[in-house]
Amino acid sequence: MDLSPDQTIFWQYGFIKLNATIAFTWGLMFVLAVGSKLITRSLSTELTRSRWQNLLEIIVTGIERQIEEVGLRQPRQYLGFLGTLFLFVAAAALATVIPGYEPPTGSLSTTTALAICVLVAVPAFGIADQGVGGYLKSYMEPTFMMLPFNIISEVSRTLALAVRLFGNMMSGAMIIAILLTITPFLFPILMTALGLLTGMVQAYIFSILAAVYIAAATRSRKPAPGT
Repeated sequence: MDLSPDQTIFWQYGFIKLNATIAFTWGLMFVLAVGSKLITRSLSTELTRSRWQNLLEIIVTGIERQIEEVGLRQPRQYLGFLGTLFLFVAAAALATVIPGYEPPTGSLSTTTALAICVLVAVPAFGIADQGVGGYLKSYMEPTFMMLPFNIISEVSRTLALAVRLFGNMMSGAMIIAILLTITPFLFPILMTALGLLTGMVQAYIFSILAAVYIAAATRSRKPAPGT
């Protein structure tokens, strides 16, 4: 049993490898891109709408509401980035029902790449909201002596974001594989449902934590009650 989709090699020429992580990541990106194009090519503002448009509106509205509940005043501004994170991680988990598929989020390289996206997006949104000076000043609050500690905190939470998603997805897949090997006819449906639930929860947690980091880096947070 492979511990990571990185270990499944489909093609190799010298040091160039095409492993399961790369193949399934690009496959998911292709499916999400094509699916988005097909669903949005004929959107309607009338009362009569397609089932796909209704599903899309439910997903978009739900993600937007969650972003707003985190504390960001203008959720539409962050919907593209945070929504993409959630949909990718969720799709990676949902596709586990396909035989032979290995979720790319079970690879540390994929989760690290996603965490780096968050690491770049947080200061990008912060600078767009506060300006370069205002954002950099936040690293020296409440005193300039906190600068190195705030930088370490920024990097360490990104590392934790990557390791958390990787560990949960890999351990969940391993537990399911072991239980299915021991009792292949007793728990397959239950274990598959458990894996899907775990994947959806991890997608939610990952995107919500990213939203929290962005909210902390911007001034567009909703004011506290009574202020």
